[in-house]
Amino acid sequence: MIGALTSRLGGASLTARALRSSLLTVGGFGTQQALRLASNLILTRLLFPEAFGMMALIMVFLQGLHNFSDVGITPAILQSKRGDDRDFLDTAWTMQVMRGFALWLVACALAWPLSLIYGAPQILTLLPVAALTLILQGFNPTKMETANRHLVLGRVTAIEIGTQLLALVIAIALAWWLRSVWALVLSGIVSQAILLGLLWRFLPGDGNRLRWEGPAVSELIGFGKWIFLSTVCGFAFSQGDKLLIGKYLPLDAFGVYNIGFFLASFPMLLGGLVTRKVLIPVYRETPPGQSRENFVKLRKMRFAVTVALLAMVGGFAMLGVWLVDLLYDPRYAMAGGIVVVIACMQVPTIVALTYDQAALAAGDSRRFFILALARAVLMIGALIAGLEIAGLVGALVAQGVAVLLAYPVVVWLARRMGAWDPLHDAVCALAGAALAALALWLNWDAIPPLAVL
Repeated sequence: MIGALTSRLGGASLTARALRSSLLTVGGFGTQQALRLASNLILTRLLFPEAFGMMALIMVFLQGLHNFSDVGITPAILQSKRGDDRDFLDTAWTMQVMRGFALWLVACALAWPLSLIYGAPQILTLLPVAALTLILQGFNPTKMETANRHLVLGRVTAIEIGTQLLALVIAIALAWWLRSVWALVLSGIVSQAILLGLLWRFLPGDGNRLRWEGPAVSELIGFGKWIFLSTVCGFAFSQGDKLLIGKYLPLDAFGVYNIGFFLASFPMLLGGLVTRKVLIPVYRETPPGQSRENFVKLRKMRFAVTVALLAMVGGFAMLGVWLVDLLYDPRYAMAGGIVVVIACMQVPTIVALTYDQAALAAGDSRRFFILALARAVLMIGALIAGLEIAGLVGALVAQGVAVLLAYPVVVWLARRMGAWDPLHDAVCALAGAALAALALWLNWDAIPPLAVL
């Protein structure tokens, strides 16, 4: 068995590269999340819940700025025929650098109005400083995308894990010294600077230089205009809960919500990372609509990814209350119920997770945008209705309802790409529903207390 596994992992075939990249992505992500959990366990004892609520808001704003200006440089490099061309890569990097500085200026301009909207004067100073990470991210070399394009992720994964470990030490030291949310902000800047230095120094390949080539700009903007709109919608879909619940709850309760969300979202974040890093190259080289052989190969890969993620979701849903009681301070006790509900609501997301990358691999960013728009509109509408009807519990349930309502659009896109697999969806949906029902039954006593938040 070990010999067979080694044989499948070896070589330069697409299957071998996809398997190696998937294992590296899963291992790297798992290690980083374990380090992040260790950091949270220590920091929740050094800092107060309001600090985590404030930092969650700051991160939502930064993510919003990132998404509202994303022209799809990474997926463009992954799918473009010029993805290995030096002039194309340098032009993409130049656009990325310019965008980083522009985002920092926008963050500075937004700090004051956002501090008024959320009634949090600290945002006025915290946001401009935290946004310095956007400038640093702009200088990340395109060698990262090149490694991803060719499914050679070993060194990238090692660098990311090393950076996370250093970030943990820095965050704990700053929290012990400052005892304020500034520890989280400053550690984020330092860790991003360390990551940037390691990427430039240790990734193989030529470094980038400033370059502005007309055809490259045209291709990047032509592909990226729909990605830009898609990421705006993606922000509303993935961060709408924090924007609306952050306004609805006081900062300490929002900090509790964010801890629960962190634990429950592990499987979904892992699945999204695997599909983004692995499936675009796989779909590009073996389009499912091209042959039955390609479709069957992708079906096996899709089943493997979905079953593994559903097993993790079921585990977090069933053990969420116990995990919070075991790991966290009593101030975060209600996060257990939040873990259970959010994990259950992620079942439909995981079932449909692998389809949208087929559109990006085919260069069809317009249909990808249509799906992102449908998801965003349904998510925001469901969250508002859920908060009005049942408060926090309603908002938690709304996240699963919104994904279910968007499923017909997922099917439309998947059929256009020749990727829809109803057998996969039916089997995995039934298994996921059974796991969710069992988890809710086992932990039902933890759900009613959420109504007071």
